[in-house]
Amino acid sequence: MALKATIYKANLSIADLDRQVYFDTSLTLARHPSETETRLMLRLAAWLCHADERLQFTRGLCADDEPEIWRLNDHQGIECWIELGLPDEKRLKKASHRSAAVWLYAYSARAATVWWQQHRDKLAQLSNLTVRYLDDEQLEKLTALAARNMNLQATVQDGVLWLSAEDQHVELHFTEWQQVNQPA
Repeated sequence: MALKATIYKANLSIADLDRQVYFDTSLTLARHPSETETRLMLRLAAWLCHADERLQFTRGLCADDEPEIWRLNDHQGIECWIELGLPDEKRLKKASHRSAAVWLYAYSARAATVWWQQHRDKLAQLSNLTVRYLDDEQLEKLTALAARNMNLQATVQDGVLWLSAEDQHVELHFTEWQQVNQPA
């Protein structure tokens, strides 16, 4: 018998001061049996950094030809492609050809640092790729907010993501390993 996804629900109030985006929404996140709660929360944080009414979670871990999150235009072209983890450089190159903007959210200090040192030069050739890294300490604080039913207030300002849930507050500072001037 196959294991089923665990469903998380998030009621969100978003204020992105950098992009002048403000709205409330509810999201349903399916945590794949092989996905950790930490990765699920990073996926939610990445969505919040790019919050848009057209931004969608994809089949993610179950699909080789889709990112974790994307925003499609009216003609089903990919405007924004968002990956998590430490993907193969070929995957990122393919994504950069298919999408106007590609974002990678790397995590896991030991593995990510080695991965970045090995791939930095080749990834620098991708002019539409931004690589952000979130350290283990901040990721642990983010994971502490995880609950099957979440009510979160999210504020983005100067690239910093603030999250509040009842009496818990988390401030996430992403390290920009590679940055390009592109829309979120």
